[in-house]
Amino acid sequence: MKKIICFCLILLFTLFGQSAALEKAKEMSVQINTSAGRERSPNHLAGEKSPYLLQHLYNPVDWYPWGDEAFLLAEKEDRPVFLSIGYSTCHWCHVMAHESFDDQAVADFLNQHFISIKVDREELPGVDQIYMAATQAMTGSGGWPMSLFLFPDRKPFYAGTYFPPESGYGRPGFMDLLRGIVKAWETDRKSLSLSAEQVTSHIQKEASSAQARLDDSWLEKGFDMIRTSYEPKYGGFAQSPKFPRPVVLDFLLQYYRSHQEKEARDMALYTLEQMAGGGMYDHVGGGFHRYSVDGRWRIPHFEKMLYDQAQLVNVYLDAFQLNKNPLFKKVAKETLEYVLRSLTDGDGGFYSAEDADSVNPYNNREHGEGAYYLWTEEEIDSLLDEKDAVLFKACYGVRKNGNALHDPQEEFTGRNILYWAEECSGLARRHDITERELERSLFVSGKVLLARRQKRTPPHLDDKIITAWNGLMISAFARGYMVLADERYLQAAKGAADFLKDNLIAAGELKRRWRKGDARHPAGLDDYAFYIQGLLDLYQAAQLPQYLQQSLVLSEKQIALYSDPNGGFFDTARSAALLARMKAAYDGAEPSGNSVAARNMQRLAHLSGQKRFAEIAEKGIVSFAKTLRTFSPAMPLMLTALDRQLQTPKQIVIAGVRGRADTNALLAEVHSRYLPTTQLLLADGAENQQYLEKSLPFLNSVEQVDGRATAYVCENFSCKMPVSSPNALAELIK
Repeated sequence: MKKIICFCLILLFTLFGQSAALEKAKEMSVQINTSAGRERSPNHLAGEKSPYLLQHLYNPVDWYPWGDEAFLLAEKEDRPVFLSIGYSTCHWCHVMAHESFDDQAVADFLNQHFISIKVDREELPGVDQIYMAATQAMTGSGGWPMSLFLFPDRKPFYAGTYFPPESGYGRPGFMDLLRGIVKAWETDRKSLSLSAEQVTSHIQKEASSAQARLDDSWLEKGFDMIRTSYEPKYGGFAQSPKFPRPVVLDFLLQYYRSHQEKEARDMALYTLEQMAGGGMYDHVGGGFHRYSVDGRWRIPHFEKMLYDQAQLVNVYLDAFQLNKNPLFKKVAKETLEYVLRSLTDGDGGFYSAEDADSVNPYNNREHGEGAYYLWTEEEIDSLLDEKDAVLFKACYGVRKNGNALHDPQEEFTGRNILYWAEECSGLARRHDITERELERSLFVSGKVLLARRQKRTPPHLDDKIITAWNGLMISAFARGYMVLADERYLQAAKGAADFLKDNLIAAGELKRRWRKGDARHPAGLDDYAFYIQGLLDLYQAAQLPQYLQQSLVLSEKQIALYSDPNGGFFDTARSAALLARMKAAYDGAEPSGNSVAARNMQRLAHLSGQKRFAEIAEKGIVSFAKTLRTFSPAMPLMLTALDRQLQTPKQIVIAGVRGRADTNALLAEVHSRYLPTTQLLLADGAENQQYLEKSLPFLNSVEQVDGRATAYVCENFSCKMPVSSPNALAELIK
């Protein structure tokens, strides 16, 4: 890796060694876009459905979508390929588009010397993953927009992220870079070829698997490393910026459950409390922004992503099951309501994201970060009764001149990011009211502000429906139904599962995304794994066999398309269009497909009685031994899979009539508990039990006692004495 980074630095020096070329490029990079306001013809992105690609449809750059047409043209005309990767709600993608891709001079240069390709990373994550690995190998870091230069055979020779119009602060200006690339292409292609071969070799080497044996010491090591990174004052696992990273919290809660390590529980719960109180949480409309730019969770990057909502709902539900803190229930419920209100398609699927940028409601000529979510003290005073306004402003830290901790771009001057500035108990005492009265006042005030906010111009909505992220959200709604007992959540989970089945499966194989009637792009491992997980959670919630059956069918297809002989799964199906088949060894903002797949296989082994699924799970876990052994916090969700693999299977079987009060009471008792490694089965004497008995013969002996719904708590399919009351079941679960 160091060798590749060093080579790129040498190449950068070579590219910009000519001062005359630099000065000329600087002149070009600051030219006024003379075509602004002039009608433009669409480029080769016409016919695409991606919101991100369509944002660039009328750029003067002659963009092509990813595909053979562009690369064949580059080969025919002997031109390098400029590959730009981003997504529709990416702030710096918008900035570079405005500064460079909308500039006629830049576009003319690109069109003359390059074949330019635009990729939506959310539609083609396999492409993004490969070229992110290349960018990180070349520069030591990565991000979006991602900017790469390739040979026509798709091998990258230079990479970076955002490039400003002009050179400065050690970063080349975009036109400087383009001119340097053209010069090197014409005079020193041998060096570019060497760079491309080195990077490609590195990517292909990184994609290989290693084998080992399961080692429970990886769990303890992972916990110790996470504990070392913990920031105790405000929670989280960094100083700043702070990302929620739900996979870490998932691991800590399960580690507490299996190892009785109270510090793991306390770190997770305190972090969840702090996140819920900060500005990263939307206190008016529910849901979480992408991350906090400061260490106190106060100032968010205002993007809202579906995958964050889904994962955080699940973690807050886990936390509520664990300690019954009503805050966690409130946050989970409000986030689910936000998704129902703002991210749900009329046919049942869930949209991808809302942008960070929006129109300033106090000055419609301005457009900036988080404008939709900010409030002036004056507006709040005009909307609320005096007493309610005083309480609301005190609770949420509203100040006349704004409350941002720091505001270098002056985006928040005079406006407020809502956060919990004072605990309810102390605030209620100061104003001589009960906490219940205070909560009622804040609830009513929040509804008033939400109604006003909905009259503002909303942020851009990315309305494409991604299979993987819908799978995560199906899990969240299914579990929301189980824990919060709201029938609407079950219907939302069913609606999305049916939408994916009806619209994103063709010839038995999944597609990646759907938008406006168009299902496109082969699915990746994460699409299969996350959707299967959603179906398994939906089965646990509804106890309808079709969801378990569908998860088994999709799992067989996943095994056929993605299996790595060395264990685990490749992230993409075999394709000549990709330089390598990668296996992501990182549970980040989204969990890795392999971590979720391993947990799915474990569940399927317990629900179907097929031991081969457990063997696939184990082989998949050990294929990441290098990462788990050397830096296990990179894959905290895989650590939870390891933890489960080392435990004996557990089941709770409820024998009872579906929908009857005594059956529902026992189910509710199970749903109220944090039981991450236990599978719930309903022996309903009908369709579900008949389906399960084919694979799990022990269910033949499970029946109601004295005509009452009866619970069986089992370990490795061996059950304790049956009980019929929720209290007795609670004692057995303990």
